[in-house]
Amino acid sequence: MKIAIINGPNLNLLGQREKGIYGNMSFEDYFAYLKEKYKHVQFHYYQSNVEGELINEIQRVGYEYTGIVLNPGGYTHTSVAIGDAIAAITTPVVEVHISNVHAREEFRKISHVSAKAAGSIIGLGLKGYDLAVEYLTDNK
Repeated sequence: MKIAIINGPNLNLLGQREKGIYGNMSFEDYFAYLKEKYKHVQFHYYQSNVEGELINEIQRVGYEYTGIVLNPGGYTHTSVAIGDAIAAITTPVVEVHISNVHAREEFRKISHVSAKAAGSIIGLGLKGYDLAVEYLTDNK
């Protein structure tokens, strides 16, 4: 079983940026926890601040992986192209957001990803990634 975790812009700064919203843990530390917890899963992690690179990665893994956990960050609200990339692939995608985007600025209530994803997990902190992996492993 192969699961790709793809994170978008600014998620490389987890543990450093806006700790009141995103917490104190780096994603690298959380990723180590996921790999330890789900030893039967072959994980691949990718992060980019560049929209086109995220699309390329979605397309690259989108036909051969069991699932994708995607946090497109701010591109969620602006990128029709990322939504189109998800619609074009066969691998199921679970959208994850660390913060409750619906309790934040008005523009964050728009998602070009949600309608194309198998599901969305929003506002549960890093635990959302764990829940997305659970879903993908249970529904392979």
